[in-house]
Amino acid sequence: MNVVVVESPAKAKTINKYLGPGYKVLASFGHVRDLPAKDGSVLPDEDFEMLWEVDSASAKRIKDIADAVKDSDGLILATDPDREGEAISWHVLDVLKKKRVLGDKPVQRVVFNAITKSAVLEAMRNPRDIDTPLVDAYLARRALDYLVGFNLSPVLWRKLPGARSAGRVQSVALRLVCDREAEIERFVSEEYWNISALLKTPRGDEFEARLVSAEGKRLPPRAVGNGEEASNLRTLLEGAAYRVESVEAKPTKRNPSPPFTTSTLQQAASSKLGFSASRTMQVAQKLYEGIDIGGETVGLITYMRTDGVQMAPEAIDAARKAVAEQFGARYVPEKARLYSTKAKNAQEAHEAIRPTSFDRTPDQVKRYLDPDQLKLYDLVWKRGIASQMASAEIERTTVEIEADNGGRKAGLRATGSVIRFDGFIAAYTDQKEDGEQSDDGDEDGRLPEINAQEKLAKQKVNATQHFTEPPPRYSEASLIKKMEELGIGRPSTYAATLATLRDREYIVIDKRKLIPEAKGRLVTAFLESFFTRYVEYDFTADLEEKLDKISAGELDWKQVLRDFWKDFFAQIEDTKELRVTNVLDALNEELAPLVFPKREDGSDPRICQVCGTGKLSLKLGKFGAFVGCSNYPECNFTRQLSADNGSDAEAAASNEPQSLGKDPHTGEEITLRSGRFGPYVQRGDGKEAKRSSLPKGWTPASIDHEKAVALLSLPRDIGQHPESGKMISAGLGRYGPFLLHDGGYANLETVEDVFSIGLNRAVTVIADKASKGPGGRARGTPAALKTLGDHPDGGPITVRDGKYGPYVNWGKVNATLPKGKAADSVTMEEALVLIAEKAGKTPAKGGKAKAPAKAKTSKAAKSSESKTGEAKTAKPKAKAAAKPKAAAKAKKA
Repeated sequence: MNVVVVESPAKAKTINKYLGPGYKVLASFGHVRDLPAKDGSVLPDEDFEMLWEVDSASAKRIKDIADAVKDSDGLILATDPDREGEAISWHVLDVLKKKRVLGDKPVQRVVFNAITKSAVLEAMRNPRDIDTPLVDAYLARRALDYLVGFNLSPVLWRKLPGARSAGRVQSVALRLVCDREAEIERFVSEEYWNISALLKTPRGDEFEARLVSAEGKRLPPRAVGNGEEASNLRTLLEGAAYRVESVEAKPTKRNPSPPFTTSTLQQAASSKLGFSASRTMQVAQKLYEGIDIGGETVGLITYMRTDGVQMAPEAIDAARKAVAEQFGARYVPEKARLYSTKAKNAQEAHEAIRPTSFDRTPDQVKRYLDPDQLKLYDLVWKRGIASQMASAEIERTTVEIEADNGGRKAGLRATGSVIRFDGFIAAYTDQKEDGEQSDDGDEDGRLPEINAQEKLAKQKVNATQHFTEPPPRYSEASLIKKMEELGIGRPSTYAATLATLRDREYIVIDKRKLIPEAKGRLVTAFLESFFTRYVEYDFTADLEEKLDKISAGELDWKQVLRDFWKDFFAQIEDTKELRVTNVLDALNEELAPLVFPKREDGSDPRICQVCGTGKLSLKLGKFGAFVGCSNYPECNFTRQLSADNGSDAEAAASNEPQSLGKDPHTGEEITLRSGRFGPYVQRGDGKEAKRSSLPKGWTPASIDHEKAVALLSLPRDIGQHPESGKMISAGLGRYGPFLLHDGGYANLETVEDVFSIGLNRAVTVIADKASKGPGGRARGTPAALKTLGDHPDGGPITVRDGKYGPYVNWGKVNATLPKGKAADSVTMEEALVLIAEKAGKTPAKGGKAKAPAKAKTSKAAKSSESKTGEAKTAKPKAKAAAKPKAAAKAKKA
């Protein structure tokens, strides 16, 4: 019997069916080891030795694998076919070697690009050794990310309170978003006019032609810059006679795009389906690992982390055959199409993303897939088959027209396109982002019959005023596209990069556009001012290229780290001499449009409008940055630093309370104000005045008298509980909206519930809270972020965000997510495993957890590791971590 190790239980289940009784397939559940999240896990002074740690959950899985290997004939490592997959195999093998359970048993590494029976069996027939250069590239990347994070973060904490490093690649992605925002802020709109004429042919057909020249002068787009010019040209056209100078019909061809890569799949899923990058990868992972199709579990798409654009030869043949069967022989090109990538630094180590079988059409598998899975599979199938279809044949017609007004002449042009043969468009059409021209071959519409030299009748002349617009904010799709163009990051990192920026509140996503938060702007400005090199696009791309060369065996990974660390550590040391005033001066200049928004009256935005003499500047406090007056404490003006430089910022800049009316009960004036911690409403004046901060999601512009009165009336008494006779009240607290009864709290879903919930529902919410576990006086269970489905034993499984991070909940069982696991990436299979592991630790009557099973396992794991020497050596190394000079200096910084 051979032991096969894969990452996920879903993958293990599928492969087990393919291999039969001679194999035992076990899941590692991703990485089994990681660098401890503390200083000293990578030691530059010891030639970048890395101290790995196995957490308790992984220790149990490793024990299961080790126990199985003891009684096996050999070990087969079958993790994913990329750098991370290779690293997982290396970690598993290294731990097993230290546990001395392998002996002389053979160890093989197999990879497959699709989870189908034929692909898996073919991989088993062609094993190899672990790819050492690929592991080296993983180690280098992991060490680089760790060194940047754990050495740059202390600098940020010290010089910029409330900020954290976004990470090596994330910082550069954040800079892209912030640079675009700064570009939008600097943008000066310009006026321009479009002039066109609606004309009629002798046959009575109307069409529109646009002005392209006047009196011998060519007029490029936006050449007409003001109303006076437009009026003169319009007068010329109003009195002109029109004649067709030429009609040119030119046939063109449009070729299909290649099959999907990771980034193009994320872009298309965003544009066409509205999926986030992380959602796309979650759904793709499920399609790759396997779906139950009529009793057989089979992977529907190939591996989804790739920058390759070429399909395997057998897949190309299958696609061409499917094209002939589904669309007809004319849609099959004479030769198979071959593609090569244009992306910078693309490795093309794997196939493009494609269906594992083109015979499985979306219609055939529809009943086995949930709506999101079907949408994504449909996208992959159509793009894959379109990539091997004939070109679309398009006829593009250009008509040149002369307008003559008493010798004053102008030229007009009309264009139109007609699809003569749809070709690949019959299966798939691209959809562009941000208002780019669509790819449907008919962007100019059709023209009626027009003949050269014939006269045309003028129907109407149009002169329309326009203003240039700033560049659009990035969407997830367009940011991924830009990162790929610049060579920043890799296919497997895009979704995680965006998730990190969002989780750390450096960006928000509004209507699918990425908007940098003030905190993100501050971090970027600081890094650009004092760590310029490390957020440069070319520097990051060059470093990615070096990592690729390591994976190809062309560079030594330790030397790459030495070169990087030498300059980076020197830069860290230099920041020790930085004074906070230096930092603030630099940020004031770099972020001037954000910190000092223009005022409607044209006055200097840097002069305090309260005292009239003080200068406004960024200030740093315990909770981050804010704007304050230089005359403090005589002038106590403060304003929250906001990414919104519109009317709210202008109003806040004046620091003048906005009157909302009188309180109907006390007669005191209610005002809307802005303070250091954001906008709030206040009733009356003085120290005893009642105040209430605006809840999350409420903007100053949305606050009226009614809302202000409601906020200031909190907490709100709802009524007496029918059983206890004690009052139930609703309010807003640090953790959001809540109910309070007899000293116990229960969370409400929305802020609106605080003002609208009635007694009956309040009693139900409190009863639900009490039924969900002991500690009835504790704060209620946080609202569910998402529901994964029902547990096999009944009851919903939900994902929630608690005080100590995200977790999955089933009834009374709460299981914390593994470190680094994003809440929105949890699958049902992963949740079931976490719940099963946690089930042995359900609370006893006294409220304390029973954990005999875990304690026993942990002890056994410790004992096992102690025998191998791993635990014994790790302890002194961890102690030594504080000793090396470089680590100590970085910690000091």
